Amino acid sequence: MISKIKNLGPGLLFAGAAIGVSHLVQSTRAGADFGLGLLWALLLVNIFKYPFFQFGPRYATATGESLLEGYHKLGRSVLVAYYVLSFATMFTIQTAVTIVTAGLASTLFGDFGPFYIGSKLISSIEIWTLIILFICLTMLMIGKYKLLDNLMKVIIITLTISTVVAVSIALCNTTEPVSFKQILPSNSVEIAFLIAFMGWMPAPLDISVWHSLWAIEKNKDTNKYNPKSALFDFNIGYVSTIFIGIGFLLLGALVMFNSGKTFSASAGQFSSQLIHMYTASLGNWSYIIIGIAVFTTMFSTTLTTLDASPRAMEKTTQLLFNKSVPLNYGFWIVLLVLGTIFIFVFLASEMGLLIKIATILSFITAPFYSIINYKLISSKHTPADWRPSKWLHVLSCLGVAFLIGFSIWYLSIL
Repeated sequence: MISKIKNLGPGLLFAGAAIGVSHLVQSTRAGADFGLGLLWALLLVNIFKYPFFQFGPRYATATGESLLEGYHKLGRSVLVAYYVLSFATMFTIQTAVTIVTAGLASTLFGDFGPFYIGSKLISSIEIWTLIILFICLTMLMIGKYKLLDNLMKVIIITLTISTVVAVSIALCNTTEPVSFKQILPSNSVEIAFLIAFMGWMPAPLDISVWHSLWAIEKNKDTNKYNPKSALFDFNIGYVSTIFIGIGFLLLGALVMFNSGKTFSASAGQFSSQLIHMYTASLGNWSYIIIGIAVFTTMFSTTLTTLDASPRAMEKTTQLLFNKSVPLNYGFWIVLLVLGTIFIFVFLASEMGLLIKIATILSFITAPFYSIINYKLISSKHTPADWRPSKWLHVLSCLGVAFLIGFSIWYLSIL
């Protein structure tokens, strides 16, 4: 058991990347607007996405190569499609998670400014965005994967403990009976939220690619990270994302459901509303617990996404072109930081719109990732011993049908 614990890493990085906007913003909002009425959606999407996330570490440790090499073996067009989709979404995703983190930092640690650069007004949240991106960039450029691996273990433990404490307090303080009546959204606005909620629950499916890259990095540190230990690691991380997702859904339902209040689309106002609604119900003394839980949630997501997208783009560039192309990890991470700053500062994007765009794009592209992951893990490129079992084949087929069906449903109401 001790050796299994030591081998934990990529699965917790997966959890760190997954437990972010989907949990803090979307799950809390789902609880606030629908009570526990969307619990079915949270559980169902986690079940149907499970195999496609699992195929990342399974393939990487069984073959010694990431999903990106596998995509290349399926055909150059598959990898080109991944490259285009990743480039089209990586800046919006990074901006969406960073803006929420910056809003929380502004609420918890205080405001800066505002300042002017020429005639451009720079708000406190924009300054916090720059600070957070600089801290994350410095940590990743200096510490690289090993620092990320070690730090995430502390972050996930802290997040889990603080979430459990917060939910326990909310349950003890509630005087109203908790309804488990499930709801199927009917109008276009509610359906759009449902799709966005499931789009990043527990995470976009392209994180399976990131997970396979982290598994390769982990194997460089230890030769004991085999398929069996990788699947154990993944399952720990995956169960954590479900558990914490239910926790935030409960917090939203117990504290905010039927309160008559709505969330702002502004990052700063949203963060202030979120924390102060909790403390108003749980007591001012709980401010630090809620603050640690929510900020840890978003900082871990910002850090892991800032590492993973450049890592994936570097590898994809090498495979599509040649290894002498100087578009390495450093180039992509700097480009991602600059792109994030440009979108946020110069386009003055609203948090609500950014999150809606990013999450819906993630859900609509999910069928693509589910199909190619399933095709690769079932192909001759995967050792026979590590191809899916019969029940995993069935679950994969049901998952593909589920993701395609919901995407068509959403597109039909636009």
